[in-house]
Amino acid sequence: MNKAQLVEAIADKMGGRQQAADAVDAVLDAIVRAVVGGDRVSVTGFGSFEKVDRPARYARNPQTGERVRVKKTSVPRFRAGQGFKDLVSGSKKLPKNDIAVKKAPKGSLSGPPPTIAKTAGKKAAAKKTTAAAAKKSAAKKTTTARKTTTAAAKKSTAKKATPQKTSAAAKKTSTAKTATAKKTAAKKAPAKKATATKAPAKKSTARKTTAKKATARQA
Repeated sequence: MNKAQLVEAIADKMGGRQQAADAVDAVLDAIVRAVVGGDRVSVTGFGSFEKVDRPARYARNPQTGERVRVKKTSVPRFRAGQGFKDLVSGSKKLPKNDIAVKKAPKGSLSGPPPTIAKTAGKKAAAKKTTAAAAKKSAAKKTTTARKTTTAAAKKSTAKKATPQKTSAAAKKTSTAKTATAKKTAAKKAPAKKATATKAPAKKSTARKTTAKKATARQA
């Protein structure tokens, strides 16, 4: 069915062909303008028209098979309503003397009722507050964890520093002990040398006595 056939189908109900053509043009024009402006046109039981943005992508030319880059674009999309789907699938039968797609309830095309909008706004505000509270609690936990880690690091460094100090003191005491030991050894060494030098003198006197005895015997 094309547009002319559509006009002929509703001409009897609209009171004439011209009135039907004007009605079809007006409906299509309103749908196209709304979708181009980014609005979503929804007809309960029939379907919805909306604008969909497609990012840049690569495609293949079906004739040559060459890879071609496709720019970012926007396309219209129609999604059939549940009533339309049920009629097409056969789960529901078409009414003979009634409209297949019934009129939408009041307020369904102009948006949700004020009460629903208010509740949705309250829910969104509650979500924002909970998210902010969660962020604050996470920030507090991270700051406390950092403080504890820094304190632990300071304590560990202090503990490491004390063994170094004790080792330095031990080194100083050991060096002092070695120095004193060297001094005492140096004092004792000259005394031993002196005793060693005195020993040959005794030997010389013994030699003189033996010499005197030998001369006496010869005489």
